[in-house]
Amino acid sequence: MREAVLRAENLCKRFGGLAAVNGVSLELHIGQVHALIGPNGAGKSTLTNLLSGDLPPTSGGIHYLDADQVGHDLAGMHPDRNSRFGIGRSYQKTNVFLPFSVFENCRLAAQSRQPRAWRIFRSADHYADVNVMAERALAAVGLAGRRDLLAAALSHGEQRQLEIAMCLATQPRVLLLDEPLAGMGQQESQTIIALIRRLAPDHAILLIEHDMDAVFAVAQRLTVMVNGEVIASGEPAEVRANPLVQQAYLGDEHGGRHG
Repeated sequence: MREAVLRAENLCKRFGGLAAVNGVSLELHIGQVHALIGPNGAGKSTLTNLLSGDLPPTSGGIHYLDADQVGHDLAGMHPDRNSRFGIGRSYQKTNVFLPFSVFENCRLAAQSRQPRAWRIFRSADHYADVNVMAERALAAVGLAGRRDLLAAALSHGEQRQLEIAMCLATQPRVLLLDEPLAGMGQQESQTIIALIRRLAPDHAILLIEHDMDAVFAVAQRLTVMVNGEVIASGEPAEVRANPLVQQAYLGDEHGGRHG
């Protein structure tokens, strides 16, 4: 396998005396969906916030390999810098601009990647490269036909698709997806699972998800966190059969007895 595009080494995040993330290491590779699971409070979202730059680590390293194979230390770097390097993320709660159109949401995201001075009195429509990036992102998630609708008019599942499109408009190499299936019905979930599969060949994807059927359907690697620490990591079948994982999280439904 090629060298990891994003690598966390012994990451720790403390809030006073609480170690929300304690000595976590993992690697993300282009072409691979790496699922991160664990019970509520395990530290999954905190870890994602460290990788995206939303939180600085207390200690440990975050190493990123860009498209030119140049390494960068991202530990403590702000989210906007991480985004420009190629780190895109979605959040547990849908994070879109509801009064704006679907296309305008994507165009705003695309603008963040362009290193230019924006002219206040010039219409954004005149920036052809930005508009193309937005259109491509909407097409990639299946929302091209909804481009002129207000984001508020979209269904919950479509708003999730839009949030992923906004990530794609920043041209990321890494996608950090925090519970993208939350609150969805079966049909909407299947749409997002199919989208993740389509995106995987060209991206390194970290997927936080509680839907175990979805995790086992789409992930090539699985890491399990409990109380801020990794208790198992490996191929899904290997992790699924781990007694510690079965006891801590998966239960009989996905445990070795049925696997």
